[in-house]
Amino acid sequence: MVRDASVFAGRPSDLIGRRIAGYRIEREIGRGGMAVVYRARDLRLERTVALKLLAPELARNDTFRLRFTHESRAAAAIDHPHIVPVYEAGETDGVLYIAMRYVEGSDLRHLLDRRGPLDPATALRVAAQIASALDAAHEHGLVHRDVKPGNILVARGTDSDHPEHAYLTDFGLTKKSLSLTGFTSVGQFVGTLDYVAPEQISGRPVDGRCDVYGFACVVYESLAGRPPFRRDDDMALLWAHQYDQPPPLTEFRPGLTPEADAVFARALAKSPGDRHDSCRSFVTALRTATTGTPPAGHPPTATAPRPPHASGSRPEPPPRWAEPVFREPV
Repeated sequence: MVRDASVFAGRPSDLIGRRIAGYRIEREIGRGGMAVVYRARDLRLERTVALKLLAPELARNDTFRLRFTHESRAAAAIDHPHIVPVYEAGETDGVLYIAMRYVEGSDLRHLLDRRGPLDPATALRVAAQIASALDAAHEHGLVHRDVKPGNILVARGTDSDHPEHAYLTDFGLTKKSLSLTGFTSVGQFVGTLDYVAPEQISGRPVDGRCDVYGFACVVYESLAGRPPFRRDDDMALLWAHQYDQPPPLTEFRPGLTPEADAVFARALAKSPGDRHDSCRSFVTALRTATTGTPPAGHPPTATAPRPPHASGSRPEPPPRWAEPVFREPV
C-alpha cells in the first residue's frame, strides 16, 4: 500500500508494481497537471482498469476533496454508452483516486497530433457521440467544464458503419451545477485555456452551455487542425475567448460551406444565451450545414385523418379483411 504521497514527486516508474486501494499499478498511460493515469489491475475482480491518481496537494484541500467525492459518485451514476464508466472513487492514505473502465485506443489529442484534421464525416461521427454524452451529463446536473481532446477517448467501433466508439472521460473535476455550487470557492478555475468558455474566465455561474462552447472549440480543432484562438501568451488567449471573434472555419477548410461558419459563430458566442441550447443541437446544425441534410432518423408516423361522418350516423363497417376471424355464436 502507498503510505507516503511524496512518491508522486518522483519518477513515474516509482509506483509500478505498487498496490493502491486494491489495485496493482502496471504502467503509466497519461499525465496532466493535476493527475496521473495508470493502467492497473483490480485485484478483487481480476480486471484491468484505468486508475487516476490526483496530485497530493488536492487531497489536502478539504473543499476540493469534498467536491471530488460527491461529483465522482454523481458521475458514476450516469449509465451512458459514451461516458467512461466509473467503478470506484475514494481516498486512501492521503491519495485521491478514481478507478474507471480501461479503454483500448487513443485519445483525440494524440489522434489529431498524429493524423492532423479529421475528415468531416469522421469528425461528425465522433462529435455526435460526445454530444450525447455531454447532454446526458447535463440532464444529471453535471457540467464538465473541461471538454478537450485529451478527455475524449476514441476506440475501435463495432463495424464499418460505426468505425469509432468515442468516450467522454474525466468527470472527477466537474461541477455539479444544481446542488454543489457551495463546494466551489470564489475564483477557483477549472478548464483548459484553448477550450475555456468566457463565463468560466470571468467567474460567472456556468451551466451546460459552458460545455457547448468548449465542445465547439474541440470540434473546430478536429476540422481545422487548430483551436479557434491562438495567441502568444495565456493572458492574450483569455482575452480572445472573452472579446475576439473566431476566424471562420472555411479559412482552414475551404471545402466546407459558409453555413458551417455560421454554426460555429453561434456555438462560440460570448453570451451563453446566444449559443445552441444543447450539444446535440449544435452537432445537428453542423451536420446540416456540412452535408445539406439533417441526421438520418425515422420520422414520426403520421396517421391519415378519418373522413368525418354526419352526426348521429353510424360509421362505415370495416372491410372484410379487417373483420375478426372468430365470431360470437349467434
